[in-house]
Amino acid sequence: MGKRVFLVVLDSVGVGALPDAADYGDAGSNTVLAAAKAEGFHMPNMEKLGFFDIEGIRSLKRTTDQPQGGYGRLMEQSKGKDTTIGHWEIAGVISEKPLPTFPHGFPKELLDELSARTGRKILCNRPYSGTEVIRDFGEEHCKTGALIVYTSADSVLQIAAHEEVVPVAELYRYCEIARELCVGEYGVGRIIARPFEGEHPYVRTPRRHDYSLVPPKKTMLNVLSEQGFDVLAVGKINDIFAGSGITEAVRTSGNEEGIERLLEYEDRDFNGLCFVNLVDFDMKYGHRNDIQGYGTALSYFDDKLPQILGKLREGDLLLITADHGCDPATSSTDHSREYTPLVAAGPSVVPGAAIGTRACFSDTGATVLDWLSVKGDIAGSSYLPELLGKHGNS
Repeated sequence: MGKRVFLVVLDSVGVGALPDAADYGDAGSNTVLAAAKAEGFHMPNMEKLGFFDIEGIRSLKRTTDQPQGGYGRLMEQSKGKDTTIGHWEIAGVISEKPLPTFPHGFPKELLDELSARTGRKILCNRPYSGTEVIRDFGEEHCKTGALIVYTSADSVLQIAAHEEVVPVAELYRYCEIARELCVGEYGVGRIIARPFEGEHPYVRTPRRHDYSLVPPKKTMLNVLSEQGFDVLAVGKINDIFAGSGITEAVRTSGNEEGIERLLEYEDRDFNGLCFVNLVDFDMKYGHRNDIQGYGTALSYFDDKLPQILGKLREGDLLLITADHGCDPATSSTDHSREYTPLVAAGPSVVPGAAIGTRACFSDTGATVLDWLSVKGDIAGSSYLPELLGKHGNS
């Protein structure tokens, strides 16, 4: 039976401001400390593994017990703080330049071409909350059929449309057109289809779909799949990497379904990587400054952790990390430039294995390859020796 890695990204679960956070307007941010203020917040299972032994959130530690897993934190070397760049760096690609953002809306020539190619007029064209944009422009969209195009502080172009006005398949086609147009200076990290339904107040449906840029270099996913390993993607992982290097993918509607798919993959025999993104922390709570919701979501993950741990076999490695922060206690609804956590578990992980502060997210990608005994030209240095007590990969 082959070795397996389960790499779980808790989307936006940062553990404290990076040294350059002030350059991004994020001085003092700490997503986990903010979420811990939620009523009923509890993470005893993550604490047992060493989560609250990580620098930046040690004030949350409630016991003096030695951690049963490995733990540490990682710095981001890429320029930016968005989902795409964060995941690419985890997988071994450091981005020297941030992806373009459009804080004042998209250029007229780009939207004129999008309108000509889709045959529909354009509404909004400025940064907006996804729930508020359908509240404010939904009725006009339903009357005219014009597309609601908006952005955020991230490198994204989002197109919202009512499913009865623009069928989902047609919305996806429009997003594919936008992806073709958004290259070069317009090369945003993601084009996002945002279907909604009902009557005012409208609600977004789970049929969101992301169209990402292909990573500019080979990632650990390409290295693994090219050498015959399974690369299983859960949640928006397939979208983030534009399918590159992925052998099987399943989308999810949120954290609950993402965890269920993870548990199902744990029951399967495969040889390689299962890469999971749990999006609700960021999408539902971080961007909405919902401290209570964020804390409840972290507690829910912690409640499910014993099931995840209980299915690990000999030859398995579980790595839990994040891609950026999104502090729900700040005035900003944007991502925050933070350290990300690393919590590791599995039969071979030495209890209390501390990896300290690592230089880049890519150390996780290098560790995945190291565990699977694969050589690959990606950024990062493996922390597997620390997890195994410096005895090497056995």
